[in-house]
Amino acid sequence: MKTSKYSYQAKIFQREMWGILFIVLLGSFLHFTFDLSGSWKPLGIISAVNESVWEHLKLVFWPAVFWMVIEYYFVYRNNKDNYPNFLLAKAIGAYLMPVVIVIIFYSYTIFTGESILAVDLSSFVIAVIIGQFVSYRLLRDLKSSRVYNWLGLAMLVVAIILFAMFTFFPPEVGLFRDPPTGGYGIIQ
Repeated sequence: MKTSKYSYQAKIFQREMWGILFIVLLGSFLHFTFDLSGSWKPLGIISAVNESVWEHLKLVFWPAVFWMVIEYYFVYRNNKDNYPNFLLAKAIGAYLMPVVIVIIFYSYTIFTGESILAVDLSSFVIAVIIGQFVSYRLLRDLKSSRVYNWLGLAMLVVAIILFAMFTFFPPEVGLFRDPPTGGYGIIQ
């Protein structure tokens, strides 16, 4: 029995670690897809449309959601009893990644007064690792209720709406400001 529990937890851990690689690679690619597409506006919902902090948060959120969809299709949908808190675990991980990036970015720029690319790239990877590790810890907790999945789904829907809305109608506050141009949202 103990081996079975260990094997189950090892499988979850392994999937979440593969998720780190997937999220980092896809997020890196999404940094450039809007420009590569010729500024195709619908793609701006999932790609960075400028160099603001907000737009960079898409680069962890969307790949985490895409990884969740892959996991859902290949693992969760056939094993719902083994993953009663799947959506909540994935939603918390997807929320945590942008939060970690914001905390690191604003913490170090208070002292430096400017963005440092190496720190920004490191914070991206650190955020993904933390988000995936928290997701792993929540996934392996079989005591959660399926009711929590509705909360996770609601969290994901709210974030998706906000990312879409603020791509086209960003508030004019620092989080949404494109440092090179001083503009907001899709820069013409």
